[in-house]
Amino acid sequence: MLNIYQIENGRLAKRDTLDALTEGHAWIDMLEPTEEEDLAVEALLGISIPTRAEMREIEASNRLYVEQGAHVMTAIIAHSIDRGAPHFSAVTFILSGRLAVTVRYIEPKAVALFLQRTARGDAECDTSVSVVVGILESIIQRMADSIEHIQDEVNRIGSAAFQIKGGQQTRTKRLDVALKSIGHLGETTSRTEESVTSLDRLLLFLSQGMKQRNDNPRDIQRVKIVHRDIRSLIEHLHFLTDRITFMLDAVLGMIANEQNQIIKLFSVMAVMLMPPTLVASIYGMNFKVMPELDWPLGYPMALLLMLVAALVPYIYFRRKGWL
Repeated sequence: MLNIYQIENGRLAKRDTLDALTEGHAWIDMLEPTEEEDLAVEALLGISIPTRAEMREIEASNRLYVEQGAHVMTAIIAHSIDRGAPHFSAVTFILSGRLAVTVRYIEPKAVALFLQRTARGDAECDTSVSVVVGILESIIQRMADSIEHIQDEVNRIGSAAFQIKGGQQTRTKRLDVALKSIGHLGETTSRTEESVTSLDRLLLFLSQGMKQRNDNPRDIQRVKIVHRDIRSLIEHLHFLTDRITFMLDAVLGMIANEQNQIIKLFSVMAVMLMPPTLVASIYGMNFKVMPELDWPLGYPMALLLMLVAALVPYIYFRRKGWL
């Protein structure tokens, strides 16, 4: 689908077809474009539109390049993190003269927010470059909200993990839940960091291109501000990654401690049963001359000896604090 906008007096005026565009600045938003739509936009720009497979390639040369004077920039965009169902998809921005083109196969809320801001007149929108910068500002604003959501989850899971109470079976189940939550959180944080890093590279490439084209100094300054914001997000994600790593190590340590408690219990039981087993083995030997076998109190004496043999190591372990 093609969403076509003509930039008029700082606003976006929607057009039905590409032919309706004038010589002024415009934005073409390609949402899950068909082959025919790709060909139509390619004919207008004079360059190739990256396919969905090409947008997924990780090489920097395939994500950030110049073709026929047009700057083609691809970044990984995260969305729906705050809904508990994070998704990550590539979005391509193309700046070619007075035309701005976006190619996307997702519907991130950031684009809708940008359109709302331009409709209210709250967003600077007078050139194709300002459209791209405005969309990036909305994306990074949403990204910051998502990172705040991740931080809240880190605080919640961390607090719950260190306050797990109850019996051993209950603790084991809760630690297992905490471990899975931390793993999911770590994966989300890692993918978000990948997304933010790709935006950082895109902004650096965009800034260099704007300087080469002598674009509006106001737009260049906006990109610098957004770039500083993205750098601060990267630093905060590093901090969250360290916290998640600490939480993971702590929970794994607690799980290992629970397992050690079980192993210790079996070890103590084995040691306690060894002396009674020795007594039973002695009196189970098939010798003809064993005076205790003819003694009326031999049987209760043997049981008492076995009990004492079991109690002695138990009392010793208790005094040592091993139980």
